[in-house]
Amino acid sequence: MENKRFSSNTDEWGSPLDKFAQWNQEFKFTLDPCGTKARLLPDIATTYTKKDNGLTKNWKDHRVFVNPPYSDIKTWCKKCYDERNNAELIVLLMFARTDTSYFHEYINNIAEVRFIRGRLKFFPTEHPDMKMTGATFASILCIYRRR
Repeated sequence: MENKRFSSNTDEWGSPLDKFAQWNQEFKFTLDPCGTKARLLPDIATTYTKKDNGLTKNWKDHRVFVNPPYSDIKTWCKKCYDERNNAELIVLLMFARTDTSYFHEYINNIAEVRFIRGRLKFFPTEHPDMKMTGATFASILCIYRRR
């Protein structure tokens, strides 16, 4: 039997709420384009689920928190890049893979990058009752501010 606690057959991982609370206090988010019904982030007025497809929506004038499905990270990085002057602010939480082409194309020298000390703990949103699991990677915040 598969041990789902260590499985990665999902790429929808819930944001660590303690860290999110800190970031939300600083940035005052209004939109989560990568939300799930099982994990609604507190104090965010608008949430798009997979069914809504936040990639197809306009983020105009929103303060956006993006914890994307990592299987399609390049597409989400491009969306953040494309929306950077429409949204008031975009904060992208992602793994620290600074060697990738999409990092250099859509983030490097474009967004402010904050390296997060230690490894974050996430929970699979399809199983919100499960214990949080430590990430196997370092994480960064990429902050796009409208110019």
